[in-house]
Amino acid sequence: MANYKMFMKSGHPPTLLAAFLYFDFSFAIWVLNGAMGPFISEQFHLSPQQIGLMVSVPTFAGALMRFPLGVLSQYIGRRSAAIVEMSAIVIALMYGFFFVHTFNNVLAMGVLLGIAGASFGVALSLGSGWFPKQYKGLAMGIAGAGNSGTALAALFAPRLAMHFGWQHVYGFAAAMMLLPLGVMIVFAKEPPDIEHQSLKDHLRCLVEADGWYFNLIYVITFGGFIGLSTFLPSFYFSQFHMSKVQAGSYTVLATLTGSATRVIGGYFADRVGGITTLSVVFLVAIAGLFGLMATPSLLVTTLLFMLCFAALGAGNGATFQLVPLRWPLTTAIAGGMIGEIGALGGSILPNVLGYSKQHTGSYRAGWIAYAALAIAVLLVLRVVSRSWTKTWVGKGGRALAPAEEETLELAA
Repeated sequence: MANYKMFMKSGHPPTLLAAFLYFDFSFAIWVLNGAMGPFISEQFHLSPQQIGLMVSVPTFAGALMRFPLGVLSQYIGRRSAAIVEMSAIVIALMYGFFFVHTFNNVLAMGVLLGIAGASFGVALSLGSGWFPKQYKGLAMGIAGAGNSGTALAALFAPRLAMHFGWQHVYGFAAAMMLLPLGVMIVFAKEPPDIEHQSLKDHLRCLVEADGWYFNLIYVITFGGFIGLSTFLPSFYFSQFHMSKVQAGSYTVLATLTGSATRVIGGYFADRVGGITTLSVVFLVAIAGLFGLMATPSLLVTTLLFMLCFAALGAGNGATFQLVPLRWPLTTAIAGGMIGEIGALGGSILPNVLGYSKQHTGSYRAGWIAYAALAIAVLLVLRVVSRSWTKTWVGKGGRALAPAEEETLELAA
């Protein structure tokens, strides 16, 4: 309790709440097409490959928009960038409500839904910006728990689509988006942790090797989370022949698990280090993926998905405990870049799984490919982390104490 009080007093809780709601509702909008996948695929008679394409377009578009929004936030402020983005999301959803009637329209709407996916780096940097470095992991974990929006979409979108039609869900979502927009305008304050630098300085992380190591890590943790979140409703619907609403309900079980463990991942990363936490969650996720290769029963499949999501969610939290330690003055920029590449990984996974199902009759080849990539990235992490603990982070990936910082500076 004492630690919780210290955490709350050390920052600005209203801004953290605003960042959480901003990310949560944006995330729900981002995955709407995935949540309504069974309805859309049934109406337009889509093949597995077409389903994979449909659910991956918002993810891909959101990935491309993240970095530009992160750059913009450095010049107009993270709070202002969030307000601009949420306003654009409302307009995009109104387009979906009035004008989406064909499969090509759905793909175009997927691009517009990508606007919501751009929120990642700004939301996390805004939410954690008021907190000192020893609490960055927890603050980012709380803001990042907004990826529970996937569960909101999977829970409510199919039920609304069943009663009102899936096109009308865009209209309901536009109305709901006004809530986080209002909270951001009224309660949030721009954090003080910013230093005005040139665009060249902001973009430096693009050419640094560490940035690309983080990209690889996030392709597995966040790419896996968002890729599976968008694909699971269609997976359950086709694999186990359940109703569309049931498919959404089973998806909620998995995605909620991953959202909750993001906070836990950030918490443990603050205490035992992000590197140590990531190493453990990678091993757990890989074990879960190997279990899915056997095409188990519905119960076992759901439990394995929950295990994988728990690991991936914790991995997301642990990754963003390390990011502000590596790039303390350009966290939004670095987070935008890493989130962008990670989301691109999420856009690939549904296509791989759809291709595997259409051409081999099962998803096994897709699980094998993803597990192999996770093993390779884990090996990379273990190798490069040796240099990290000698330059900018403590043992296991913990934040450096002042005395440790002085020692590293003297050694350099």
